[in-house]
Amino acid sequence: MFRLIRNVVLSVLAVIWLVPVYLLIVNALTPVSEYHGEPRWIPGGFAIVENIVAAWNQSSLGLGMFNSLLYATCSALIAVLAAGLAGFAVVVMPVRRPTVWFWLIYLGTLLPLQIFLAPLFKAFVGAKMYDTSIGMILIYAAICVPFAFFIVRNYLTTIPPEIAEAAKLDGAGWGRLFAQIHLPLIRSSLFAAFIFQFTWVWNDLLFGITLTTSPDRRPVMAALAEINGGFVNVGPPVVLAAALLASLPTVVLFLSCQRFFVSSLRASA
Repeated sequence: MFRLIRNVVLSVLAVIWLVPVYLLIVNALTPVSEYHGEPRWIPGGFAIVENIVAAWNQSSLGLGMFNSLLYATCSALIAVLAAGLAGFAVVVMPVRRPTVWFWLIYLGTLLPLQIFLAPLFKAFVGAKMYDTSIGMILIYAAICVPFAFFIVRNYLTTIPPEIAEAAKLDGAGWGRLFAQIHLPLIRSSLFAAFIFQFTWVWNDLLFGITLTTSPDRRPVMAALAEINGGFVNVGPPVVLAAALLASLPTVVLFLSCQRFFVSSLRASA
């Protein structure tokens, strides 16, 4: 009985999640001339290529996707490496008060991001990093560290401490212990953290419109917001086609790394 109820609930949740995706795809396929202001439930044509081309030509969507790819890849890699080192220090190394260090780092995920905007804006302008690629990578990396640390640290707690003790008896230092023993063991958690942080950076709009102004620095979501702001001129199907294109990289990344993602979450739980 419990299994039946669980399957019904999961099926209902899946349908609720899939309906907006279905509407997005159907209306992105619809030619602009066939769209009359109401969402379509049945495709009115197959104009996805024309709609994507229109969005690409009338905005900086392509440049925004390149910028987001740069920001998401670099910042997620930096955050994952920092999280791995921090998790190793808190769990494996004999630091004092590891619980305090855990909450001190993890606290970054509990604060609303809006409180950082004003001081960040002033700091970026003062440091001449406003509207620069390096500035965006650094702020994204800093924000991504706490949650990545949470994932990696939880995974590290599942590794038997006897492994580290045996390696230290063989003369391994902390650097070798991390690079040659623990780093390969936590690979799946690093992949999972990378997927989470890559997706978050790719989908971010708040910092994209706050810390950048020029089209050659703005991420894809800021470019998509620009298209959405002018949808009267291009038509809703063009906006939806652009949104569909912008979502593809994260979907491809998740599907390609799904095995590492699932195994890491199971071990961390």
